Amino acid sequence: MKKIYVGNLPFSATEDQVRDLFSPHGTVNSVNLIMDRETGRPRGFGFIEIEDGAEQAISALNDHEMDGRNLKVNEARPRTSAPRDTPRW
Repeated sequence: MKKIYVGNLPFSATEDQVRDLFSPHGTVNSVNLIMDRETGRPRGFGFIEIEDGAEQAISALNDHEMDGRNLKVNEARPRTSAPRDTPRW
């Protein structure tokens, strides 16, 4: 299973729409669209966990247009942790 980053999503995109977009390329295990903690609005990116066909999905959907926006699709990088004593703002 691979984790894929999807950026430049339209703010109107739903998890079901993203799942439907990726499902022809492999078995989608999960879709996680990132929301802003303060406003509760979508931040325009998310992560997909796909069982098989990740490379095919990346090559087919990178720069794919969705509601007037060109998606940025690539393999997700491991999350790095920020130092806890540093303020976020």
